[in-house]
Amino acid sequence: MIDSASFLEENRGSRGRGFNRMKPGDVLTHLGSIVASLMFVWALFQQYFPYQLRHNIDKYFQRAFSFVYPYIQITFSEFTGERLMRSELYSAIENYLSSTSSTQAKRLKADVLKNNQSLVLSMDDHEEVADEFQGIKFWASGKNISKNQTLSFYPVKDEKRYYKLTFHKRHRDLVIGPYLSHVLKEGKAINVRNRQRKLYTNNGSHWSHVMFEHPATFETLALEADKKKEILEDLTTFSQAEDFYARIGRAWKRGYLLYGPPGTGKSTMIAAMANLLNYDIYDLELTAVKDNTELRKLLIETSSKSVVVIEDIDCSLDLTAQRRKPKESEEATGEQDQKPKPPKEDREPKQSQVTLSGLLNFIDGLWSACGGERLIVFTTNYVEKLDPALIRKGRMDKHVELSYCSFEAFRVLAKNYLLLDDHQLFDKIRQLLEQTKITPADVAEHLMPKTVPPNAEVCLSSLVQGLEAAAAEEEEARSKAEEEGMNKEEKEISAIVEETKEENSASKEESKYNQQ
Repeated sequence: MIDSASFLEENRGSRGRGFNRMKPGDVLTHLGSIVASLMFVWALFQQYFPYQLRHNIDKYFQRAFSFVYPYIQITFSEFTGERLMRSELYSAIENYLSSTSSTQAKRLKADVLKNNQSLVLSMDDHEEVADEFQGIKFWASGKNISKNQTLSFYPVKDEKRYYKLTFHKRHRDLVIGPYLSHVLKEGKAINVRNRQRKLYTNNGSHWSHVMFEHPATFETLALEADKKKEILEDLTTFSQAEDFYARIGRAWKRGYLLYGPPGTGKSTMIAAMANLLNYDIYDLELTAVKDNTELRKLLIETSSKSVVVIEDIDCSLDLTAQRRKPKESEEATGEQDQKPKPPKEDREPKQSQVTLSGLLNFIDGLWSACGGERLIVFTTNYVEKLDPALIRKGRMDKHVELSYCSFEAFRVLAKNYLLLDDHQLFDKIRQLLEQTKITPADVAEHLMPKTVPPNAEVCLSSLVQGLEAAAAEEEEARSKAEEEGMNKEEKEISAIVEETKEENSASKEESKYNQQ
């Protein structure tokens, strides 16, 4: 009779000894033969099975696999429309994942933006990062497929990049709706912050540009604090009011009229506005535009998030003369017809045919609604010369007067140029600024350091001398004007006396003649 316990122990030991006798090399041999068999079967399948059959097998296999695989994948290709156009959503995802990639991905790609001053990181091919939205995690991966072009003397790799978003199927509605909208919005905002802004100018009906690098900010702007705060709040409110403008049924744009004497900072104000909002600037030269059609074409080609500027608009075109009465126009035309026409080769080049009506349509007509988030800024030294229809509310919504330098504006300039918050000459400068008119540009020239290191005492003394000289000139001009006024009055009185004398003598002669 065999003992069952001893039999089981002996059997277990024999199995253990058999397993232990298998060497690691044998395991690898068996594994290699299995892999080779699978590869052979796969090669036969690819070689001898018809494509349609293979396609159907793959299709049904994917369907069967989807029943047990709980995750959904969305692919975002880099190019759309037969690779003619880069996908806006792909760019937004790339920007959106840049911050997440820098902390999670192990392999990164680096790029330099903003005139070699800003480094931007993105994840490399075949990397995967996790993103959290409303407490739910999603996985995004980037991939790059390269194929060599065969029909070419110079083979070039055809690269296809895409991002793949993986998420659980129970979050489908959240991803397709709020999450992708969030990614698109944030990606666009990041792109605006990272982009190199441009300054455009027109040559006829075409725009050309250079990089916009003006350093002006509202902190360095020579302006009273209350007025500066008012403009800042207005600009910030406008930039965040997309939904508001859509709700009230108006194009998302706002007009600014900057007026004042030359040298009061109108151009600097425009640069500060663009820097505050991260907008491009389109400097429109109206005299280079042939007609209203070209003007409309230029407007269509401007981008959103931009400032469209027409400087010295009172000098650009004779906009007010277009509203003359017909009689005046006929008289002017008649006078011109009487003058002999110069030879054809001596005539001046054809002037711009842009009309006031075309400009008004440019500002707030139907074509002004093409695109959004635009500021339209006019500058002028003589606001009274402009047609009232051009600068009314709704076209130029906010009128900003930039006048002569006040003491508060001077303190900003002293801080910018000399790093001074106070000085013993400030009281005297305050008194002189209240008595005379001087532009911020003239004040800045006096404060410009003339030595290295800068000598604040010398700069402020130069400003005091300049203010005193300006005050003396104003007093002299005032006295001269008063003298001319007095002389004019005396001449008028003398003329009246002479006329009275002549009338008296004439009446005497007439009475004498009647007596005879």
